[in-house]
Amino acid sequence: MKFDSNKHSVFLLYYHLILVTKYRRDVIDEKISKRLKEIFEYIQPNYNITLIEWNHDKDHIHVLFKATPTTPLSKFINAYKSASSRLVKKEFPEIKQKLWKEYFWSRSYCLLTSGGAPVEVIRRYIESQGEERKC
Repeated sequence: MKFDSNKHSVFLLYYHLILVTKYRRDVIDEKISKRLKEIFEYIQPNYNITLIEWNHDKDHIHVLFKATPTTPLSKFINAYKSASSRLVKKEFPEIKQKLWKEYFWSRSYCLLTSGGAPVEVIRRYIESQGEERKC
């Protein structure tokens, strides 16, 4: 496992982001997903984010990315949702047949941490601190 680092810390922060279209409308196809990914890749360097994996369904996207401890995740997500909504609705006018208002994304999002050991393993490790080791 290769860790990331900066001047004062070592870290490995993976996040799984799920964004859903407004009203869960089926508007994401291959072309739109490709454009959404391009917008993500354009914005990510400003927030020290690295895209790892991308996929979509008709009404949502899944994104696996790495970030730093100082990455303002909610600001990044809101900037991405705003820019991608504006650009995709402008570049793909057929979307307006299913999403007639100004929004492309639902107001909510799901952001999960991932990677490393499972929570139960970490919990047991923390509980065992201070105990004498049995060899």
